[in-house]
Amino acid sequence: MVALNLLDGRSVADVAGVGAKIAESLKHLEITSVADLLMHYPRRYVDRTNLTDIETLVEGKPTGVFGTVTRTSNRKTKTGKSLVEVTIEDATAKLLITFFNQGWRSKQLVAGTEAVFFGAASSYRGRIQMTNPLVDIVGDRTNKIVAIYPTSTKVDIQTWELARYIESALDEIGDIDDPLDAATLNMLDRTRAFRLIHFPETFGDRQRARDRLAFDELLRVQLTLAGRRRSRALSEQGIVHVVGGPLVGQFTQALPFQLTDAQKRVFASIAADLTMPVPMHRLLQGDVGSGKTIVAVLAMLIAIDSGTQAAIMAPTEVLAEQHLLSFRSLLSQLTIDDESLFGVRPLRVELFSAKHTAAERRQLVADLQAGN
Repeated sequence: MVALNLLDGRSVADVAGVGAKIAESLKHLEITSVADLLMHYPRRYVDRTNLTDIETLVEGKPTGVFGTVTRTSNRKTKTGKSLVEVTIEDATAKLLITFFNQGWRSKQLVAGTEAVFFGAASSYRGRIQMTNPLVDIVGDRTNKIVAIYPTSTKVDIQTWELARYIESALDEIGDIDDPLDAATLNMLDRTRAFRLIHFPETFGDRQRARDRLAFDELLRVQLTLAGRRRSRALSEQGIVHVVGGPLVGQFTQALPFQLTDAQKRVFASIAADLTMPVPMHRLLQGDVGSGKTIVAVLAMLIAIDSGTQAAIMAPTEVLAEQHLLSFRSLLSQLTIDDESLFGVRPLRVELFSAKHTAAERRQLVADLQAGN
């Protein structure tokens, strides 16, 4: 038996019990391959050991009961609406369930059908009943924990049938390729994870399976993003900045405090990135008050020393205005070369936001284009 590679595109029609007709119906659930089938995860689970017996139902309290359909009838009310009445029973009692405007329930809930019904019990003419409850047909699933799958009104496939197809696929496959060392990760291997996400013995099993499969999805996303970053780095041209210009030195000397070792180390890494001919892609993370803004200013000064301009974006206008005041205060003593009579001019810091008038925005854009 060869381990399945989930990327090999094996058709779901190859699974025992599926065939071409059911495979066509499964397309409405976006299931065309064995991988799609295995990754059609349950939307929730029913703990059959934690359901309420019919005889202990409390009126007005939403709950779930498991029972077997013993009788179904379908008729019209005086107003012409469809009324389906279903009687179910468990080991303790019988329960009348009524469905209004759901005529199709008479075909779904035939005698002998086993299902879980979720709703609030009420009393009608001295008899306990439920009206329009949610229904999950579990078929012959005898597990203590039963998986309930997303389905569609466009297909006549019940959740227990999906479970049967998935079980067949897992039995036929055997092992599933695992590119990771699950033991080192202290996680389930993929074969075990796929088995337990669909057929857990306990909710702990379900959680461990979910942790592994969620890790796989996040890893795929991160690898895709890393690949795109790598491709962009190889294809896009960045600005080669010059490190060691006068503004950085002037700024650090004017600060009323010394940069911390962590700030110096991080700034050195950013400065090294800015000298490369490819765009920098870096996340600077730190606690509140750790000096991230100072490091950002230093990076911007490298750009200005190199003859370009720099911008900082803020998520809100209030924060942008706070940065404006802070930057103007920090950079008030700095000057840059200029072709004016004096040869230098103050370093200019401006705010660009939605509150500016059209004329002000045009002027700011013009100044940016001129390098001012």
